[in-house]
Amino acid sequence: MRKTNPEFLNIKSWAVEDRPREKLLQKGKQALTDAELIAILLGTGTASLSAVDLAKNILQHAGNNLDDLARLGVNDLMKIKGIGKAKAITIISALELGRRRKDFLSHERPKIVGSSDAFELVKGDLMDLHHEEFWVILLNRSGRLIRKQQISLGGVHGTVADPKIIFKTALDALASGIIVAHNHPSGNLTPSQQDINLTKKLKEAGQLLEIQLLDHVIVAGKKYFSFADEGLL
Repeated sequence: MRKTNPEFLNIKSWAVEDRPREKLLQKGKQALTDAELIAILLGTGTASLSAVDLAKNILQHAGNNLDDLARLGVNDLMKIKGIGKAKAITIISALELGRRRKDFLSHERPKIVGSSDAFELVKGDLMDLHHEEFWVILLNRSGRLIRKQQISLGGVHGTVADPKIIFKTALDALASGIIVAHNHPSGNLTPSQQDINLTKKLKEAGQLLEIQLLDHVIVAGKKYFSFADEGLL
């Protein structure tokens, strides 16, 4: 029987730049082959195969096609020598995450081009409340939604919106623009002096941080007031 060289099979004996984990750290994830990425998931190989060689066998079993590999179940993968239930579950879980990310990216994020788009985005959160809430809509450079987030909530007569928290949220999301929104439970669409002062402060801070304040929307029931539409920005 041909003897294997255990030193060759042990990934730890390879040059640092050839070990999948170290290679990822040094050269980035894009530098790794499919087999090397799967080897990281596997963690270990077998007595006669390194993790990378075992990963190559897995890919060959699926015709070197990741889509076909994603269609295999636990029992299918366990037919490959060296793949137990734990390794099979790890591979399936990783491929499922990739599928979900692909599905998420296929749904294009909405583009906010005016006050009506912003109102449609937040009206479900604000229109029927009996207390005030303050939200921020975070947008990328193309004006597409990154996410919307509640900043604060208060009582019937108002809520405190801290510009530091608003812009920290925007910076953390790498937003290029923001739209802020809050509601008036009273139904009065007229902005208060506090609303006007806050809008001015946010606009000035945004200019310093290169994060543009695009609008401030006040929601009152099924109607809204837009600072941008009224020329108040």
